[in-house]
Parts: sequence; structure tokens; C-alpha cells
Amino acid sequence: MGLLTTSILVSIMPKADGNKWVKVLNDAMDRFFINTPYRAAAFLAQAAHESGELCCLAENLYYSASRLMQVFPKRFPTLGKAKLYEKNPGKLANYIYADRLGNGNEASGDGWKYRGRGIFQLTGRGNYREVGKGLNIDLENNPISVEEPPNAALTAAYFWKSHGLNELADDQNNDNDDEDFVTISIKINGGRVGLADRQAYWKKAKAAFNIK
Repeated sequence: MGLLTTSILVSIMPKADGNKWVKVLNDAMDRFFINTPYRAAAFLAQAAHESGELCCLAENLYYSASRLMQVFPKRFPTLGKAKLYEKNPGKLANYIYADRLGNGNEASGDGWKYRGRGIFQLTGRGNYREVGKGLNIDLENNPISVEEPPNAALTAAYFWKSHGLNELADDQNNDNDDEDFVTISIKINGGRVGLADRQAYWKKAKAAFNIK
């Protein structure tokens, strides 16, 4: 039996469907040793932020032209360029993800096919292939399956364990847990985007697991 219960889950993520998520999260967390209150609290806090409390499991990419210029200033330096891709998620994904992360060129369609999915937004053909091999699941040929709760949970837990985040989440006498949580956030996001929101969820998660 895993650490997570429906009452714990909804106390951290009120929008989450406990009937849909508790078992698959427990299975994934047990498999990848997210098996202490400290590890579970940090993992679930990050999951809550990254997935909109387990409600958003696929990257949207529906942007206005002005927003594209804010989010991707190097790729869209002019309004004219941005207007070519505004409110067109498929075209945008194929452009911004072309020739990277194991994807083919813009015409290949890989950018949209392998856009961010799952709790931690698995992105790019190469990553779908690599993580699929690690889980012994063919995600490359069935990328949409990452939007399903079992695979969404497994891919997130696999990422967590393979990037050493269990060790960072562990409470140790000679380190700073707050700084470690920031480091976890950076490893997941690549920066400090949404850090205050992540920390708010972490506070709720620690309370749910009776962590002082």
C-alpha cells in the first residue's frame, strides 16, 4: 500500500480526481522509490504545479501573436513573424521543436506529435523513445498514451528518480531543504518559473504528510 490516499491528494490538489489518480500515482511512486513523506511531498508539489493539479496533461501552445513574442522572443522578434503562427498550436509546435530533442524538421510533424505530455511534460521524439525504453513501454509509437494517467504517472516518476530528485528531496541534517526544493524546481523546469506556486504546493504537501 502506497503513501498516498485520496484525502492527502485532494488536500494538496483540490481539483484532482482521487479515483483516477491515487492508485496509479502510488504504483509509480513505489516503483521509483518515492516512498518517504519528504520524497512524496516534493514530488506531488511539483506535479501539482506542472499539471494544473493533474488536470492538464498535454501542452496547449495556443498563443496570440503578442504572447508569442513574449514567450519566444528569439523565435518571434517581429509581430509579422508571430502572426504566422498565432492560435495555431500544431504549426507552432512543429516550428519551435523542429530539429531538436530527437525531432525531424518542421515538415516532419514531430514537434506536434511529440509535444509536451504527462505530468512533467515529456517532450521530443528522442525523450519519448528513451523514457519508453526505460519503462519498457513503446511511447515513441504511441505518444498520446502519455496523456493517460498510468503512463503520465510513470513517466513523471521515472524522470524524478533518474534525475536524482529522491536524494534532493530527502531531509538531511547538513543541507537546506528550501534550497534543495529550488534545485528540484530548476531540474524539472530548467529555471525558476512558477517557483512561488511550487513552494505553496510544497507547503500544503508537507502539511498533508505531517512534515514540520
